Amino acid sequence: MQPIVVLHLAFAVAALALGVVVLARRKGTPSHKILGRTWALLMAAVALSSFLIFEIRQGAGPSLVHLLSVWTLISLACAVYFIRSGNVRAHKGFMIGTFLGLAGAGAGALAPGRALYAFFFA
Repeated sequence: MQPIVVLHLAFAVAALALGVVVLARRKGTPSHKILGRTWALLMAAVALSSFLIFEIRQGAGPSLVHLLSVWTLISLACAVYFIRSGNVRAHKGFMIGTFLGLAGAGAGALAPGRALYAFFFA
C-alpha cells in the first residue's frame, strides 16, 4: 500500500474513533470543544490527503469519489460558521452528516477492488 494511502487511512481511523467519542459525550463542554476541533482537523487531513490518491482511475487523476472530499471541506467550514454564529442545530447537522459521510466512505473503501479490500481480504 502506498504511504499516502496509509497516512490517509490513519487519519480516517483516528477521525472515526474520535468522532464516536465526541458524539457520545456531553456537548458544549470545554472538552467537547477541544475534541471537536481535533476531530475537524483530522477530517480536514483525511479530505486533503485524499487528493493525493488516484487509485480508482489508476493514476489518471481525480475520480468522482474526490467530490466527497470537497463536500467534507465545505461541510466542516459550514459547521464552524454555524457554531460561531450561534446556530447549534445547523452545526450539529453538519457535524453528524460529516461523520456519517466518513463512515460511509470507509464502508465504500472496503468494496472489492479497492485498496482496503485488498489489504484486509486478499
